[in-house]
Amino acid sequence: MMKNLEVTSIEQLQSVLSTYFGYSSFRTGQEQAIQNVLHGRDTLCVMPTGGGKSICYQVPAMVMEGTVLVVSPLISLMKDQVDALLQIGVQAAYINSSLTTEEYFGIMENALAGAYKLLYVAPERFESQSFIQQINKMDIPMIAIDEAHCISQWGHDFRPSYRMMHTVINSFVKKPVVLALTATATPAVRDDICHQLNIDPEFTVMTGFERSNLTFSVVKGQDRDKFVKAYVKKNEGEAGIIYAATRKAVDQVYTMLERTGIAVARYHAGLSDTVRQSEQDRFLMDEATVMVATNAFGMGIDKSNIRYVIHYQMPKNMESYYQEAGRAGRDGLDSHCTLLFSSQDVITQRFLIDQSQDVNRIPGELEKLQSMIDYCHTESCLQKFIISYFGESDLQDCNRCANCTDTRERADVTVDVQKVLSCVIRMGQRFGKTMIAQVLTGSRNKKVVEFGFDKLTTYGIMKGRNAKEVSDFIEFIISENFLGVENGQFPIIYMTELGKDVLTGKTKVYRKATVETKQITQDDPLFDQLRALRLKIAQEASVPPFVVFSDKSLRDMAAKMPMTDEAFLEVNGVGDAKLERYGEAFMEEIKAFSKQMV
Repeated sequence: MMKNLEVTSIEQLQSVLSTYFGYSSFRTGQEQAIQNVLHGRDTLCVMPTGGGKSICYQVPAMVMEGTVLVVSPLISLMKDQVDALLQIGVQAAYINSSLTTEEYFGIMENALAGAYKLLYVAPERFESQSFIQQINKMDIPMIAIDEAHCISQWGHDFRPSYRMMHTVINSFVKKPVVLALTATATPAVRDDICHQLNIDPEFTVMTGFERSNLTFSVVKGQDRDKFVKAYVKKNEGEAGIIYAATRKAVDQVYTMLERTGIAVARYHAGLSDTVRQSEQDRFLMDEATVMVATNAFGMGIDKSNIRYVIHYQMPKNMESYYQEAGRAGRDGLDSHCTLLFSSQDVITQRFLIDQSQDVNRIPGELEKLQSMIDYCHTESCLQKFIISYFGESDLQDCNRCANCTDTRERADVTVDVQKVLSCVIRMGQRFGKTMIAQVLTGSRNKKVVEFGFDKLTTYGIMKGRNAKEVSDFIEFIISENFLGVENGQFPIIYMTELGKDVLTGKTKVYRKATVETKQITQDDPLFDQLRALRLKIAQEASVPPFVVFSDKSLRDMAAKMPMTDEAFLEVNGVGDAKLERYGEAFMEEIKAFSKQMV
C-alpha cells in the first residue's frame, strides 16, 4: 500500500501531482481547494467540466491517513476513474449496483482493512443502515461529493438520495471534511448546496465557467441531416457525441450515419441494459468514433478525447447544454460544440417538461427553457451568454465562437420572406410548415388540392426550389421571429408583429450564407501512429485508450518526440508509473517514425 505523506508544503503536493499524475503544476483553483480540505475546511468547488475537479480530492487522498470516500451517481465514471488510478499505482475501488454480492463483500472487507486510498460509492448506498454502520468503522478523513448540484432542488438533475448526505456526514464520530464538487451551478444552486451541507460560502472555490478550448456555434434554418453527415465525414477518426432529445431522433441519426459507413454507437433508455453497456463500451474503447444519444448518456463519462459535441436538437436548459457540450475537450485540446436549432425543438421540449412528475417544478423549467431559446437567437458572444447565465459579470467577448468570428456575407431575402408570409396569411394561418412549403412549391398533393390552395395567388411562387429547401427557409423565418409557432397537437404557423413590418416593406430581411462544416484537427502522421499504438495497448489491458494516455499527451509526445526517460517525463500527463509501464513502447514507435523520416 502507498506510503502516506506528511504535508508541510506545496512542494510535497506538487511532487505527488508530478510523480503520479504527470502534471508539473496545479490548475487554477485546484491548489486552493486542496489546501482548504487539508486544513479541515468544508469546501464547495465549482469548476467547468474538464477543469480538473478529480485532482482536488485525489491528491489529498494520497497524503491523508485513511480512505477518502467519493460519492458519485455515475457508475461509468467510477469505473473509469478507478481504472485510471490503478494504472498509476493508486489503490482504489468502487461500490455500486454493477457488483455481485461476492464482489461487494470482498471490497468491503478490503476497505475495512484500509486497503484503499479512495473508495467510490453511489449515493443510493447510504439508504442502507448497515452500510453506514460499516463505513463508520473505517478511517475516513474526507468525503468528496461529486455532481453536487444533484443535492439541490433548484438544480437541473435533482436526486432525492443526495439529500441524505447531511445525515450521513453527521453520523460519523469523527466528522470527515467535506468537499462538494460541481461543474454547473447557478448562484441559487450554489447557495442551496452550501445550506444543505453546512458549508460556509466563504470556502467556495470558483474558477470561472469559461472553457477557453471550446468553440461554440448555433446553426439555424439548415438541413440538419446534411450538416451532420458532412461534419462527421469531414472529421472521421475523431471522437464525437451527437445528442438528440428523443429516442426516435437518436435511432434516425444512428441509422443515417451507419448507412454512410461511420463507426457509430447509440444510447437511449429504450435499449436494454446489456445493449446500452455494450454501446457505451464500444465508444469508450474507440471501437465506435461517434455516439448518438439522448441525455441519458454521458454524465460521468471520463473519455477525454472527445473532439466535438453536436446537439441535433435544442436541450431543455442551459445547465444540461453546458454539461453535455462540456464533454468535448476534457483534455484541454481545441474542440467544437454545435447546436442545430429548429422551432420544432421548442415544442418537443415543452412537451417533455409538461410530462414532468412534479408539477411544482414546471414553471421554473419553462423559465430555463426560455433562456435556452434566447441563447439560440442571440447575435452576441455565445460563450459570454453561457457564463453570464451562471452568474459571472464584467465579461469580454471570447473572440472564437461562431458569433464572434462570423464573416459570412448577408443576402437580401426580403422578397422571398414576403412570399412566405403572404402565403401563410392566404392559407388562414392554420397550417404547419410542410403544407405551406407544398403550396409555395406548387405541389399537387391531395390535401393541397382538396383545400383549394392550388387556386391561391401564392401557389407555386417558389416552384424553382424543392419543398425541403423551402421548409428550411421557413425555419429560418421562424428563427428570426417573423413567423411564430402555436403550440398544440399540430404546430400551426402564424405571422408575428415583426412579420407584418416585413410584409408591409418597413423592415428588410438579410440571411447569412450557409454554415460550412470544417475539419477540427490538422493531420499528423506521428500522432496517428501513437494513437494506433495506444489502442493496441488499451485493448490488451481491457481499459479505455484515454486511460493509457490522453490525446493531449499524445499530441505533446508527437511534438517533442522524446527518446530518453528524462525527455519522456517532460510530456504532459506522464509520471513515473506511466514512464515505467508505457515509456519503452512509445519511445520505440517514435524512434521508428524518425528513421522513416530521414
